Amino acid sequence: MVPAPLIWFVLALALLGAEWLGAEFDGLLAAALAALGVSLLTALVPGLGLVAQLLLFGAATAGVLLALQRWSRRRSRAIPASGTSDRATVISGFSDANSSGRVRWQGQSWAATNLTPEQALAPGDAVLVMGRDGNQLQVLSDHQQLP
Repeated sequence: MVPAPLIWFVLALALLGAEWLGAEFDGLLAAALAALGVSLLTALVPGLGLVAQLLLFGAATAGVLLALQRWSRRRSRAIPASGTSDRATVISGFSDANSSGRVRWQGQSWAATNLTPEQALAPGDAVLVMGRDGNQLQVLSDHQQLP
């Protein structure tokens, strides 16, 4: 009979391999880390039953997944500072009906959201880059008076 720590270790390696190969499932890394932990625990406590191992694996996977999500939310998504990082130029106009468009910022074209959608932005208008949401910039008209 194959010992339980070896089974959990092989499962952890398989999950890490799937993650490494690019499988599109968010919990693979958490499950692999949990399987490694259960492998270690079953090696230290050989009398642990199968039901207890599975419950521990599920709880550890959920705990690691929550910890990874909290950690990823804390990471800064700040835009790197430079002398021209606060200004951009509108490439495609923003209209009243559409609060998104494209701007040229630091020499590259970016998708952008107008933070004041009631104010239309025309191509060539200067805007202030106020932040970033993923790969989309948040902009205000350069003529907007900030409080």
